[in-house]
Amino acid sequence: MAKNASKNPVTPAESYPKLADAVGLADANKLVFKREDLHPYGSHKGRSIPVMIDSYTQAGDRQFAISSSGNAALAAGLYVQESNAGKNASDPLSLDIFVGNHIAPHKADKLKAIAANDDHIRVLLKERPLQALTQAMNEGARSLRQSTDDLALIGYETLAEELAETAGAVEQNGSKKAGAVFIGTSSGTTAQALAEYFLKNKTPIQVHIVQTSSCHPIAEAFESYDGPDEASIADAIVDKTAHRKETLVALVGKTGGRGWTATNDEIEAAQDLVQEYIGLEISTNSALSVAGLMQAAALGWELPDVAICMICGD
Repeated sequence: MAKNASKNPVTPAESYPKLADAVGLADANKLVFKREDLHPYGSHKGRSIPVMIDSYTQAGDRQFAISSSGNAALAAGLYVQESNAGKNASDPLSLDIFVGNHIAPHKADKLKAIAANDDHIRVLLKERPLQALTQAMNEGARSLRQSTDDLALIGYETLAEELAETAGAVEQNGSKKAGAVFIGTSSGTTAQALAEYFLKNKTPIQVHIVQTSSCHPIAEAFESYDGPDEASIADAIVDKTAHRKETLVALVGKTGGRGWTATNDEIEAAQDLVQEYIGLEISTNSALSVAGLMQAAALGWELPDVAICMICGD
C-alpha cells in the first residue's frame, strides 16, 4: 500500500452507462466518475498536500506557504487547521496562502472561512503570488508548491491504487483488464504520479491529460491547438511554465494516453451533458476530464474497457 494510505479514505467510483452512450463510447466501454470532489480535503490535492506537510513537519518545519488558485490551498488550509486542533495544538503550524487578484470569489470565501477559525493561517491577496511565495521561502517558510517538488508525487499513490481497482487492472487469474484515466492538468504533478505508478506496476491504464484554450503547454506536445483565443472558464489550469512537461509527455505516451485541449464551448457541453444524464453539477475544472473523453471518442481513439473521468473538485 502507498504511504499514509490510512489518511486517505477511498472516494466513490460511480458508473454511468447512459452517459457513456451519450459521450460516444462503444457499447463495451464503461464510464466511471472518480469522485475526488468528495475527498475530506476538498479535492485530489488532499491526497498529496497532507503527505508533504507531515514529511516536512517530521523534518522540523513548522512554517509553510503556498501559492494556489484554490484546490491545493484549500487542502493545505484544512489539513493545517485539523492538525493545529489535534496533534499540533501545543506547537501549531503556520500557513500563508498567497492568492492572485483574480481568484474565484467562492474559492476565496472558502479559504477565508478556514483562516477565520485558525489564527495561524493567513490568506494574502497578492499581485504576484509566486513572487510572494519566493519571498516567504527566503524568510524561512517551507513551500508546498507541487510543480517543483517530487515529494508531492508520493501522496497520489493511494489514488493510483484505487484507480487500478476501479479499472479492474489488478492481477486476477493471471490477467489484467485495461483502463483509461482522463484528468484536467495544470502542472502535471498528479498525472505524472499516476503514470509512474501504472508503468512501474505494469498496470495497463492509459493516462490522458486535458488542458485549456488559455493554458496548454503540455497538451500541445501531442497536437497543436488551433481553437479560439479565449480566457478559459476552467480557472485552475494556470501553470504555463510546465516544469514537468518533458517527463510527463514521455510517461503519457508510454501508457498509451494522449494530451487534449478543451475550449470553453467543449467544457460547457461536458457540464451540460453530465447535468442532463445524471443530474450532477460539476465544476468547469472537473468537466475538463469529460471534455477530453468526448474528444477521444469523437476522434475514434482506441479506448480500453473502462474510461475513468477524474472529478477533482473546484
